[in-house]
Amino acid sequence: MIFSSQQQLKMPVVIFGASNIFWMVFAASQAFKIETSPESRILAQIGDSVSLTCSTTGCESPVFSWRTQIDSPLNGKVRNEGTKSTLTMDPVSFENEHSYLCTATCGSEKLEKGIQVEIYSFPKDPEIHFSGLPEVGKQVTVKCLIPDVYPFDRLEMGLWKDDHLMKNQEFLEDMDRKSLETKSLEVTFIPVMEDTGKALDCRAQLFIDQTESVHKERKTTKELQVYISPKNTIISVHPSTRLQEGDSVTMTCSSEGLPAPKIIWNKKLDNENLQLLSGNETLTLIAMRMEDSGTYVCEGVNSIGRSQKEVKLIVEEKPFTVDIFPGPQVVAQIGDSVVLTCCVTDCESPSFSWRTQIDSPLSGMVTSEGTESTLTLSPVGFENEHSYLCTVTCGRRKLEKRIRVELYSFPRDPEIEMSGLLVNGNPVTVSCRVPNVYPFDHLEIELLNGETILMKKNFLEEMDRKSLETKSLEVTFTPTTEDTGKVLVCRAKLHTGEMESEHKQRQSTQTLYVNVAPKDIQLTVFPSESVKEGDTVIISCTCGNIPETWIILKKKAETGDTVLKSIDGAYTILKVQLEDAGVYECESKNEVGSQLRNLTLDVKGRDNTKDYFSPELLVLYCASSLIIPAIGMIIYFARKANMKGSYSLVEAQKSKV
Repeated sequence: MIFSSQQQLKMPVVIFGASNIFWMVFAASQAFKIETSPESRILAQIGDSVSLTCSTTGCESPVFSWRTQIDSPLNGKVRNEGTKSTLTMDPVSFENEHSYLCTATCGSEKLEKGIQVEIYSFPKDPEIHFSGLPEVGKQVTVKCLIPDVYPFDRLEMGLWKDDHLMKNQEFLEDMDRKSLETKSLEVTFIPVMEDTGKALDCRAQLFIDQTESVHKERKTTKELQVYISPKNTIISVHPSTRLQEGDSVTMTCSSEGLPAPKIIWNKKLDNENLQLLSGNETLTLIAMRMEDSGTYVCEGVNSIGRSQKEVKLIVEEKPFTVDIFPGPQVVAQIGDSVVLTCCVTDCESPSFSWRTQIDSPLSGMVTSEGTESTLTLSPVGFENEHSYLCTVTCGRRKLEKRIRVELYSFPRDPEIEMSGLLVNGNPVTVSCRVPNVYPFDHLEIELLNGETILMKKNFLEEMDRKSLETKSLEVTFTPTTEDTGKVLVCRAKLHTGEMESEHKQRQSTQTLYVNVAPKDIQLTVFPSESVKEGDTVIISCTCGNIPETWIILKKKAETGDTVLKSIDGAYTILKVQLEDAGVYECESKNEVGSQLRNLTLDVKGRDNTKDYFSPELLVLYCASSLIIPAIGMIIYFARKANMKGSYSLVEAQKSKV
């Protein structure tokens, strides 16, 4: 359909008018109604702010009014706005616990609706109070308190220790008036140590709507602290309760309790009052005087009690003391320097004097300065072997101290001497000599062969005078070859001082070497003791003795012996002649003895009847000319190996070059 422009302009007016008519018809068709918020009932805590709202529908300009069901004052403020009216109660109090009615009038119509306001008070958590501090073994009452409760007839309380219910209580008594009440429950129990640290819970529930089981809950928890009154208070004193002037003393006090008691030290005065000294467990007093004597009191204090212990200190006048060094006895070697020192303590201006116990001359130099005096003996000699006395005077008091000076002489190691050379099987005397000994009656000498003690001697004879003596020990024994390499030990001990275990020791050692006389001589001739003129002869002398011996080869004759020039005990005769026949002697000797061997060489003349020269003889001659030098070399090197205990092929080859 197509409209003209004039028709198009008239259409919105027509549509608007039609909608307006439609709305008036719809409004006229709605019924007049009233609603409240909350709908019928509200719970409010005393002191809070509460608003009740009343609204209508189906009326453009309703008229509202509020009242209580018993026509008491509203105790609130009303605010109307259009189709809504609000009653505000701020703060809520007992005067507001009513049924409130909202009346709405629309023309000739009137509607009314009520709201029940119920109030309660449960503003704070429970409080836990003790009748006193919980002490182990003593009854205590714990109170669980709920302040400002309403209505208390709906209150239930319980007291718990960890998971254990100690008591539960309901307050069902009738209320004669509306008021805030403080309710509590009490439990009496005896604490034990195991209760420490446990949780004590006070739980409270207020059932504010019994019809719907609506309740509010509050809880307070307190950790249980158990106490023990101080007890078993003890005092330890170091070094002693009896002291001397100038001393220090430390006193330590301890006390058992929970919480741990605080320690307080006091001194009891003459009037029995206490003078506070310290708040520490340990009390140290230094440089004490006689007026510090008295009774000292230790007190252990904690939250629930106190415990005391007393100790009495006695401070006495301290006497001065004298010490002498290096006393009470000093042992010194003759010729050394000795310094005796006398020291005084606890005396500012002492005077000193020295003397010997037998009033002999001091034989020394005295030097005194301040609280110290010295007596120097240098060099120390027989005249200083005394007991020396140091006398100290301090005011009217006098003290004396003694020191003993003992002497000894033990300057050198022992000396070992032999009566002769050590020879296998021959007795020998060994002397162990200790020179310049004093006092010799304290001397002990022992002689050892290896680990074996040959002799031990103590010189216990009395000394008729003070002198330096030389003492010795002699032992005769028969050495054997097994003694070679063993160590001969001469050990000397000089016992000094009062204790026999105190001694000075010196020793000397000597390694034994036992000699052996020559033996096992062998005198041989090659090729035999009977040869022909012109042959080559080797005479050899050997000795298997250790150590090495000297070997001398001789040819015996009536006119005198001839010493042969042998090489390592071997003598070679090239083309032996008749005059070479005779007796040959070998002498083997060393430092401790000698031994002889001899043999007779027989030389036969050559047979001259055969003057021909056969080829066989030529071959034999050539062979013998090679064999004889070879045999000589073999004997030479065998002899050399026998003398030296070894044979070297390399050296043998070198000697041929």
